[in-house]
Amino acid sequence: MAKALGIGGVFFKSTDPKKLAAWYAEHLGMTDYFAPSTKDFMINLIVDDVAVALQQVLAGGAQIIGEIADYDFGRFGHFVDPDGNKIELWEVKAASA
Repeated sequence: MAKALGIGGVFFKSTDPKKLAAWYAEHLGMTDYFAPSTKDFMINLIVDDVAVALQQVLAGGAQIIGEIADYDFGRFGHFVDPDGNKIELWEVKAASA
């Protein structure tokens, strides 16, 4: 069974989301990262195996969003839980020796 190892980040929405989204898009390239959730936050959980964790939450009734994405610093997967909260799972890439 895959396990959550910790919180990698908490994401939030703004009272003026269009203005803040434009600011983040201009300065950091972020846009509709919370979609399809309408909640005012998103949590990033560090997991030991993103593929297994996604299968576990799917079996528990979550909706998987997109495909697993691989980057130099780790693998990411997303799901929406039964209450409509978008959760990001991050499998940290092992450091090379």
